[in-house]
Amino acid sequence: MKILIVEDEQKTGDYLKQGLTEFGFSVDLARNGLDGLHLAKSGEYDLLILDVMLPELNGWQVLEALRRQGLQTPVLFLTAKDQVEDRVKGLELGADDYLVKPFAFSELVARVRTLLRRGKNQIESTSLRVADLELDLLKHRVTRNGQRIELTAKEFSLLELFMRRQGEVLTRSLIASQVWDMNFDSDTNVIEVAMRRLRSKIDDHFEPKLIHTLRGMGYVLEVKEV
Repeated sequence: MKILIVEDEQKTGDYLKQGLTEFGFSVDLARNGLDGLHLAKSGEYDLLILDVMLPELNGWQVLEALRRQGLQTPVLFLTAKDQVEDRVKGLELGADDYLVKPFAFSELVARVRTLLRRGKNQIESTSLRVADLELDLLKHRVTRNGQRIELTAKEFSLLELFMRRQGEVLTRSLIASQVWDMNFDSDTNVIEVAMRRLRSKIDDHFEPKLIHTLRGMGYVLEVKEV
């Protein structure tokens, strides 16, 4: 398993690289956000360990650039900021987990192993399923209750995002950046229109309803308990 660490504090970076290497991982180390982004774009890493406060580009900018290019490599954020807003920002941009400094190395190793297992399972899976809704990633096909559902390319990407993040509330700004690669403009209703069309295709003629609107927050795809 190959890991990229992006950490500008020399002592911390060297410590992490040596420790993870001793645990049997293949580890590369970048000292700034620009070098980290360049290495991460190669797509040859199974996990990125990314500090938030970095020179050149900060960790959030690195992650945002990777996700915009469609790279879904798992990301573990390291941050000295134990504030809810910072953690939420990282998760909304597509981070998979975070650790607040200082942390125990044993906890880091446990988080790394969990993310690597999760990433391996996602790579091996060629389809996503929620209730009787199934999305085939290889055939680019969607069915519900065995019935074929025709989706546009954007609708397919939108549904894939929701199914990969089942149970998570996705904000309009997150949907805009992940599916349309744009910043959310409150004056546009493109998200609402797209969600209505998607809902009409996968929910209107089926039970249970899977897409739910949380007013003032966003949307969530989940099976509601009766």
